[in-house]
Amino acid sequence: MLLLGASGSGKSTLLHGLAGVLGGEDEGEHAGSLLIDGVPAAQARGRAGLVLQDPDAQTILARVGDDVAFGCENLGVPRAEIWPRVTRALDAVGLGIPLDRQTKALSGGQRQRLALAGVLAMKPGLILLDEPTANLDPTGVDEVRDAVRGLLDAQPATFVVVEHRVEVWLPIISRVIVLGDGGVVADGPPESVLGREGAALAARGVWVPGIPPVRPPAPVRAPGGTLLSAETMSVQRVAGHPVATGIDLGVRAGAALAITGPNGAGKSTLGLTLAGLLAPASGTLTAAPELAGDAGSRPIRWASRQLLTRIGTVFQDPEHQLLAKTVREELEVGPRALGLGGAETSRRVAELLDRLRLEPLARANPYTLSGGEKRRLTVAAALATAPRVLVLDEPTFGQDARTWSELVAMLARLRDDGSAIVVITHDQHVVEALHADRFALGPAELPQDVR
Repeated sequence: MLLLGASGSGKSTLLHGLAGVLGGEDEGEHAGSLLIDGVPAAQARGRAGLVLQDPDAQTILARVGDDVAFGCENLGVPRAEIWPRVTRALDAVGLGIPLDRQTKALSGGQRQRLALAGVLAMKPGLILLDEPTANLDPTGVDEVRDAVRGLLDAQPATFVVVEHRVEVWLPIISRVIVLGDGGVVADGPPESVLGREGAALAARGVWVPGIPPVRPPAPVRAPGGTLLSAETMSVQRVAGHPVATGIDLGVRAGAALAITGPNGAGKSTLGLTLAGLLAPASGTLTAAPELAGDAGSRPIRWASRQLLTRIGTVFQDPEHQLLAKTVREELEVGPRALGLGGAETSRRVAELLDRLRLEPLARANPYTLSGGEKRRLTVAAALATAPRVLVLDEPTFGQDARTWSELVAMLARLRDDGSAIVVITHDQHVVEALHADRFALGPAELPQDVR
């Protein structure tokens, strides 16, 4: 079963309910019943395996093998059976790494595969996947789908997946359910739902194969000067263990640069270095006087307030940069740090709430938002300080077709206004829509334990 719907329609909430981890009456409201094997879902835990939208949220133990074995141990699987299951699950998702590898050393995409391996090892009767391929490279996407297909062939189970990459799962699904307006708006075989009702669903923001999202127009003018220059630069997160070397690139005003490559190649590390948040392992990263002003030419030496108006950053995991109690207050953090007046702060916040469809959520706690809504919030928070360079790590994660188009159009407007846009992405549609230059990182040449 493929579960579709616009961002915020309740897809993840439904999966949590099916897994029996939605919470009790003191945590929300519910009506009706939800039964697994004839009993309430909360009493049938272990029958369902859930891969969360955020893989970091379910990385539990320090070593890869222990993390995959965790679910099996809690289900009382005999020890002699656990470790063969662990090895088979890791092989199935294409994560062929030693069992003693530190989980903290894995990239976001690798953690996503790790979470799926933990579910596959449990051999559940109900498999629930929430955006399982969102941070994976194309090869990883195919491996995850094929791993699920192989599991279902070997051990039949009920399978429910939330995914915006609809075409990936069409070969193995038999039913599509679309959520919207607080309920089910479509339910049936894929050819019926996506074929007969495809146009109407696309208008709701649902990704429908063959109906591409609206893209912004081409750049209105040629790129300007280079704002950031990397020369023979190497990047690292752990001292002495560079993950990508020999990097020569320029970030130009009025242009978009897409950083692509397989999981674990060092894309996010490169992004953090360009953003002035990590020091280069070797080589140089230099800011042009047009960007640096009186702050000096080395971004790593800039104070946080100097970075605010020069280089904005949107992390791969939205929750790593949420600071305030409400969405509105989150958007006020940057302008207040700059000492902007109340009127200007309110103007910027109101504009961003409207442009990114966050106004109905202005009073909500950021942690209660859906994954796609959190992503739009962190993009808005970065934009609130009007930085000249914007570095975004997987900016379209969790977006429906409508919010994808709106987000990409906003980035295109920033580009056309003279800002420099750096996107780290596996989304080829983003690269094409922004007419971005491409900088591709290859697989890291060093052992994966230092990625």
